[in-house]
This record gives sequence, structure tokens and C-alpha cells, in this order.
Amino acid sequence: MNIPFKRLAASTLILAGLSALALPAAANVTPQQSAAIIKTFSETPATDFRQFLGSLAKSNLRNTADIGPAIKAFLDNKDLTAEQRNEIHRLLGLYTRVKYGNAAKETLRELVEIPTFRKDGVAQHENPEFIKIADKIKSLAQAFNLNFRNIDNRVYEISLEGSGKEVVGIHAHADVVPVTPENWVLQDGTRLDPFKVTVIGDRMYGRGTEDDKNGIVVTLYAMKVIKEEKLPLARNFKLLVDTTEETTGDAIPYYFERNPTPDYNLALDGGYPVVIAEKGYGTVMAHFPLRKAEGKGAEIVSMTGGLATNQIPSVSVVTLVTDKPAELAASLQKAGAEYAKRNGGDFQVSAKVDGKDVKLAVTGVSAHSSEPESGVNPVARMFDFIHGLDGKVALKHNAYTDAARYAADNWGLDYKGNKLGVGFSDTFMGPLTTSLTYVGKDEKDFKLAVNLRVPKGKTPEVLKTQIADKLAAWSKKNKVAVNFDYSVAEPMYRNPEGEWVKALLAVASENLGMKHEFGTSAGATSVHELPNGVQFGLARPEEKYTGHTDGEFKTNEQFLLDLQIVTEMMGRIGQLPTL
Repeated sequence: MNIPFKRLAASTLILAGLSALALPAAANVTPQQSAAIIKTFSETPATDFRQFLGSLAKSNLRNTADIGPAIKAFLDNKDLTAEQRNEIHRLLGLYTRVKYGNAAKETLRELVEIPTFRKDGVAQHENPEFIKIADKIKSLAQAFNLNFRNIDNRVYEISLEGSGKEVVGIHAHADVVPVTPENWVLQDGTRLDPFKVTVIGDRMYGRGTEDDKNGIVVTLYAMKVIKEEKLPLARNFKLLVDTTEETTGDAIPYYFERNPTPDYNLALDGGYPVVIAEKGYGTVMAHFPLRKAEGKGAEIVSMTGGLATNQIPSVSVVTLVTDKPAELAASLQKAGAEYAKRNGGDFQVSAKVDGKDVKLAVTGVSAHSSEPESGVNPVARMFDFIHGLDGKVALKHNAYTDAARYAADNWGLDYKGNKLGVGFSDTFMGPLTTSLTYVGKDEKDFKLAVNLRVPKGKTPEVLKTQIADKLAAWSKKNKVAVNFDYSVAEPMYRNPEGEWVKALLAVASENLGMKHEFGTSAGATSVHELPNGVQFGLARPEEKYTGHTDGEFKTNEQFLLDLQIVTEMMGRIGQLPTL
């Protein structure tokens, strides 16, 4: 999924050729009022929305007189002005937060406990964990009086019906990236279970809390409130829960081969307030044939890295075999300390004897591969360090040292493609990024992936050709046996139009105190190739995205804000006369 984000001001949008948007009437509810309402009704919860509004109208909360006319008109079943509708929907979001916030957090906990990551040799739609989460979501939907369909265990569809024919698709996904459990350790030594929600302070730690089971939960509860309060809708909503967003991406296309495409599509798997552009996703996968080690010295026999191409881990570990483990560990420890100091000092290199072997570890900072600048990549540093040992610490040459030479020569510690000479940037979407991520081994090859995030400016064909030509020339010159697989996708770049986009921008920016500006993301979501598709949260662009990282978390406050915002958005979009 799908970060980082940048925002673009309306004046810049005009220059970029995008239509300027006149903002709709703002909801006349101040942040101070919202905070007071949350505090009051968290202590004395309401039984239903109308009772909540009635109690609010009679309360002594400061400035409630400003929203009194809207409340009175709604309770008297009278027609509301556009501004009054917005105020009622703002209050609906607040009501949902105080009424169902705790229940939603419990549901998030239950979903996180189902380890829905890809298992080798098992098709995703046959994985028992996905069947389990499908059953859980089905039971929730039915308890909320919502329609549920399981499309061959690829996509789970939950529907909220309105009076019109238009359909708004809300996209989230149930699959998560794999974990390395031993890396889930906080700085104070606290060990976390990735598949249990652990609450420490305001943080809810657990795989999927940020990416993207939170999106499933807040949408379900927003639908529940609208359904049980019998609020009128001019159009239909469908929550589409993807099962392969983090891997093959084939579940959503499978769904649309058999079902109509929604008229409008929102991915709750990216950034606030509204993201209109996504970089293209790409991979350069290098395959180094396993070969008998040559020369003298220690031999590298294994290496860890990211478990998926879109994941930068916090630690990379190499295992070396040697006749003199204590001597090798001491040499590597000394060389590692010097290397870290020369290269910024924001990571650690350590070596220790482990039985008859030596474990060499590079510890950095994990990150989503679309946001390499937010982390410190231990995979890139491990390869660069190993390659630089030549002449300092004797190593036998094999597929691992071949890979180290390749990584150091062509990618290095740079993550913008500049070392290879293919870097470029777009004013709005930002630079090409190139992150060394996944490492793996099978019976034939050692594999190393470079994850690409591609802005507009070069076609996928041109970029692929440039990379392939340079790597082929390097391989020929250095006589390194290596095979490459390439994939590069088009970026998404949308012209935001319509009342629905105005409403999305207003709902998010007003609730979060953000500027009314569109954003761009380095991550591709399931709306990448769909009509009228944008990202609508659930991450804030000014904060580091924790999805895909070791120690992924969602703050309690932001989760409740997401619940509030998504409910308001659905009510508001659902009742707009036209989109």
C-alpha cells in the first residue's frame, strides 16, 4: 500500500492543468466543539443518533447554538440546507466515534489476530486464514444487517443499499505483509507479538493495524450506523475487501471480470486528505546462480532481508562459516564500526560467534519500500559492507558475494537510481525510488529484489530499457552470472472533478486541520486503474507510515478519527444530490 504523500496547493493545481475546485459549505462545527462533544458523550453515551442530537441541543456545551438550527430541522424532519446537512454529518461522525469506538477497536483486535499473509505453495483463496477472516467479516456484516457476498474467497463484498443506481466502491484489504517476529522489539526491549494487538500508551501495535485492517473496520461500523439510523442514501456503497493487494494483485481484477465496476472508487489504503496520483510499482529481480565457493576465507551461507519486495526490514543477518569464528567476528566487528561511522552512523553493524558460525547483522530502521527516506535500509548497507570487505577480511566468492558486488556497484546506498544513472523526478509526484528489499534462495538461485516507485516523466518501457541495458553492460564487463526479471507499471495521475471530490477534501481537511490540498502517493492501491479512483486516508502525510514496518502501529486517537471521518464521508457522499 502506499505512501509517502505530498500535497499540492490549489494554485499549483491550476498550473498543473487540473481543474480548480470551489469548496463546499463548511460544517459549522469547530474543533473545540468536537472535542467537547466527544468528552461529554464518552462519559454519558447516547442510545441512538436522534437522542444524541436532542441531548446535544439541550446541553450547555459552548457555541452549540450555532448548530441548533440544523439539529432542530433534522429532528423535525424538515429539509436541510447544504450547510446544515454537512453539520448533521459531522455530528454523525462524532456520534459513531463515541458510540462504537470501543467496539471497533475490539473488532480490529480480532482481525489482527488472524495472520493473513501469503504462504508459499498455498493459493491465497485456499489459505485457511483467509477463509477464517472471510467468515469473521461475514458474521459482522450480517450482525450489522448488511449484505455480504464472498466472491470465490478473492474479494469480500459488503453492501449498503441506497435509492439510486450509482455505486461508490470503498476499497480496503485483508492481506498483510509477512513478519520477522524476532524484529518486533521496542527500543526499551519490550517484545511484541505481531498478531496480537498490544496497547502501549496511545499506540495499538500489530500487523494490519495501519495497513489495512483498520480500513475494513471503520467502514463496517460507518455502514452499521447509517443502516441502523435509517438515514436516506441517494446511491449505493460497496466495501470491497481485497485479499491479494500485498502480493499478486489479481483478486480485484478477478472480481471485476465478474461484477460491474463502481462509478466512484475510494481506497482507504493511502493518505489524507485526497490523493489523486500514485507512482507506478516496479521490480528488478536479480537471480544469481548458486555456485561452489571459490578462494580462501570465510564463506557466506545465508542472508536475510525483506520478506516481500515492498518491505524494508529493520535487520539483515548474514551467516558465515569459518575455521576461526572468534577471529572473524572480531575483524567484522571492527570493520563494521568503521563502516557505520563513515556512512552516517545511523545504523549498527555487529558480529558475534554463534556456535561454529558467525552472525553478522546490520540493524537499520524498517520502512515501507515506497518511503525509503523514512528508514535506514539494512539490506543495502549489508551488501555494500560485504563488497567493501575485499582485501580487509577474506571471503570466498559465491552467489552472495556476486550479489553484493552487483548491489554495491549499481545501487549502493542511494535510493533514487542515481548510482545506476536512471534517476528522474516529477515536480508533483517526486523522484523515482529504488530500494533493495527482498532476498531469498531456492534450489537454483539466490534472489535479490530492487523495488521501484515510478513517477510520471518516463514511460515504463523507456525506464525498463534503460535499466536493463545498464545492468547487462555491467554483467558483461564484470563477468558476473546473473539473470533479471523486470516489471514496471504506469503511474496514476487523475484530474479531480466533481462534487464528491470537493466533499472528500472538505471532510478530511476540516477534521484533521489540514490544508485543502490534493496529494500524491508513492504507493499503488486497488483504485490505480479504476475510474474516478482516489485515495482517502487513512494515514497522515506529516507522520511516518508504519505499515510494512517492524512494530507497525495505529494510534488510538487516529483510529477513532478515521472512524469519525469515514462515517461523515459516507453520510455526506451518500446524500449529495449529484456527484
